[in-house]
Amino acid sequence: MHFNAPAWLLLLPGLALAAGMPWGRFLRPPLRGMMAALVVIALADPTAGLQPNGTDLWVLADRSASTEGATDAALPEWAQLLGSSQPSAAHRIRWIDFAAEALPRDPAVSNPSFPGNRELTRTALAIRTALALRDGTRPTRFLALTDGFSTESLAGIGAELSAAGVPLDVRFLNPPADHDFAVRGVSLPPRTRPGEPFLIEADITGPADATIPLAILRNGTVIHRSTTQVRHGRARPRFTDQLTAAGSHRYEILISPPDDPRPGNNRRDAWIETADQPRLLLITGYADDPAAATLATQFRVETVTDPATLRPGILTGCRAVFLNNVAAWKVPPEFTASLPFFVETQGGGLLMAGGRDSFGAGGWCQSAADPLLPVSMELREDVLRHQTALAIALDRSGSMSAYAGRSTKMQLANAGAARALALLGPQDTAAVLAVDTAAQSVIPLTSIGSESTRRSLIRRTEGISSGGGGIFIGAALAAAWEQIRTSPAATRHIILFADATDAEEPASYRATLAAITAAGASVSVIALGTRSDPDAALLEEIASLGKGRAFFSASADDLPSIFTAETIAVARSRFLTNATPAAPTGQWQEISPQPLAWLTGTDACNLSYLRPWASPGLVTADEFAAPLVAWGRRGTGRTAAIAFPLAGAFSTAARQWPDGRNFLLTLARWLMGDGIPAGLGLRWATAGTTLTVTLQHDPSWNETLARTTPRLFLASGPRAENQREIAWERIAPGSWHSTTELNEGELIRGAVTAGPHALPFGPCAVGTDTEWQTDPARRLELLAAATTSGGRELTELRSAWLSPPQRTPASLRPFLLSLGLGLFLTEIYLSRTGKRLRLPLRRAQGMTAATSSGTSRQPPQTPPTETTAAAGPSTRPADAAPEIPATPAQEPSAGETPEAERRRARFSRAKKR
Repeated sequence: MHFNAPAWLLLLPGLALAAGMPWGRFLRPPLRGMMAALVVIALADPTAGLQPNGTDLWVLADRSASTEGATDAALPEWAQLLGSSQPSAAHRIRWIDFAAEALPRDPAVSNPSFPGNRELTRTALAIRTALALRDGTRPTRFLALTDGFSTESLAGIGAELSAAGVPLDVRFLNPPADHDFAVRGVSLPPRTRPGEPFLIEADITGPADATIPLAILRNGTVIHRSTTQVRHGRARPRFTDQLTAAGSHRYEILISPPDDPRPGNNRRDAWIETADQPRLLLITGYADDPAAATLATQFRVETVTDPATLRPGILTGCRAVFLNNVAAWKVPPEFTASLPFFVETQGGGLLMAGGRDSFGAGGWCQSAADPLLPVSMELREDVLRHQTALAIALDRSGSMSAYAGRSTKMQLANAGAARALALLGPQDTAAVLAVDTAAQSVIPLTSIGSESTRRSLIRRTEGISSGGGGIFIGAALAAAWEQIRTSPAATRHIILFADATDAEEPASYRATLAAITAAGASVSVIALGTRSDPDAALLEEIASLGKGRAFFSASADDLPSIFTAETIAVARSRFLTNATPAAPTGQWQEISPQPLAWLTGTDACNLSYLRPWASPGLVTADEFAAPLVAWGRRGTGRTAAIAFPLAGAFSTAARQWPDGRNFLLTLARWLMGDGIPAGLGLRWATAGTTLTVTLQHDPSWNETLARTTPRLFLASGPRAENQREIAWERIAPGSWHSTTELNEGELIRGAVTAGPHALPFGPCAVGTDTEWQTDPARRLELLAAATTSGGRELTELRSAWLSPPQRTPASLRPFLLSLGLGLFLTEIYLSRTGKRLRLPLRRAQGMTAATSSGTSRQPPQTPPTETTAAAGPSTRPADAAPEIPATPAQEPSAGETPEAERRRARFSRAKKR
């Protein structure tokens, strides 16, 4: 027996002492004393080990793709074997099917289809799910029917099962194919310096000697093809490479053995980081940017003149990004979307400099970078000095009825056009046309006017449906120009939306475009597709002849943001080309204690407004007091804005600024931050689908991290769209550890914040075809977990019904409380009936009391008679125990006086009460 709360037992001696006190006589009756003792024992919560008759057998069936249907085919037979060997009806069987998810199922269904994702084998998840669902009051065993190749770590599973008293048995199935060749791993150094050679080593296994074709890919491009010789079941080809571009790079090893039964394990990948000193990424719209030479005097600068080549991995090892007159539509959406996590969480810096293709004029308003900048590009109504006439021609051909995600292409195009209408000012006018083989005027040229009119125009635009055939380009341009041709607006612009694979009948488009540009209007094209599509060249020519821009997007989901960028570039932003006087604010000391001789004026500037959290260094000396230089902090990062051009047209004043070089270097140094301080170390690695991150620090960080616990953030997806915080586990002084599961092929970026500092890492990704990596070490790991839990490897399913040796603890509290309730009812019954509980204990207590008072043992007393009752005072000694009167008779005795009869009746009534 075991007491869960033994401290209550200390009340028992106290109750015994209380019963001996004059005020504790209510505890002296035996039943009351027993009731009090039972209550105290029940409070101590005694338990006893019991062995139930039945056992629960939880069967974990591996339904992942690597089992190649073996589980599906064998499930009916397994269910029959386990059912026929079931010892009794008291034993129960429970089923959990698992792959990427763990799903309990009805045991009556012998071979159901698996509705979940089969591309992973999450054995640990299945075991933990069964632990959570089991009945803790019954003996339980787990039986895993699996190929043994888990895609997640099983660390700690054996200890969890052992602590729960649940043995795990394993029945392996579907051994690896006899003729399977596989890439077991790729070995790379975690990081290297630019230009430094490094070794790439692959581990390839196979069942026989063979010559296998092999290819090496870097960032998706094949850089080497050869063959490798498998001898005695293994090959270790080695190659060297070197990288000049900084950032993270992905290497893949691909083998192509003939007639391979498991092609899923013929590919593995690994990431390497190229870094040297803190790096500044300069993305510029100028072929020969003078800022590159200036910054290179103090920093390692990587210059990108073709923004289309940007990818999120280039941010690895980067401390700041400088966007110098680059239009938003030229930058890949994945890169732009990764900037908020880079700045706010990873502690990076961001600088934007002005020009015709920057700020609002460059379509950055309402982009992912917009809220990071210290200036607002959304102009106020009092500075909208001119009117815009916008005509939107939408492709409504049959191809637009296809779905792109949850919406059709037509619905997404409508949403983009509606967003354009929402951005126009009340003084602007707009027309919307739907075009297939003919142009239909959905909204003739109409003034936006009030908000109610705007909402009405948006509803009509969102209701456009797709028709049939292709889009007749010539008819679309002619109809759109006809709408805005006579408009008095200062800016007249046409947006042509078309499918890059289905743009037909251009007709006399060149003549139409010549008339449009001659009248001072312009045409831009938004194309659904890529620049390699059949009609892409035609659409690019239209944008070029129309003196506008050409946008191509393979994803229809990007259409609303592209419409936004184009509309703002035309109607809602201003690049002022007139000379503007400038005045310093005196706040430059927040950046540097060194004084600066500021510009007295600029040749041109991008009009914007200071955000509340930002600080200005230079503003326009006019009624707007618009910021020309501003900065601020966003999360753990820093951002800045220079609203005037630093190169190209309208940059004469900036290039002749004597302190311009010092200004740019100081601002860049502030943006790049303080760097990673000494005493902190970060390590991260992936194994299967498990990401492990370890933060280590020396004692100098103890006080800082005691006040503010370090935080771990992850952002997943090509656009860092899914962000989450991961919990830490402190495994030792100065060491923090965390693990999390990743999705296959998922791109991950991360950062650890320690005090005011940020330690970025990634990007990294779980390789594709993880499910097919049949690593024998995974089987050994599962067997070790089974052995730790007290389980075994099964070869015969009929032996699965083995009761665990442990006894299930059962609480005795209900039994004790029931017994106490019975004693309580007995006490009530005896009090009501006047009966007495005759126990040897009472006689022993009376004898003990007589002995303790010094009296000798007396012979039994004769019961009093009526004569002695009437005879006056008793002659017994004063210290003798009082005699208990005999139960009075029901009828009065003969000769009894009326007074004696009344006393007898009162005595009888009192005793009954």
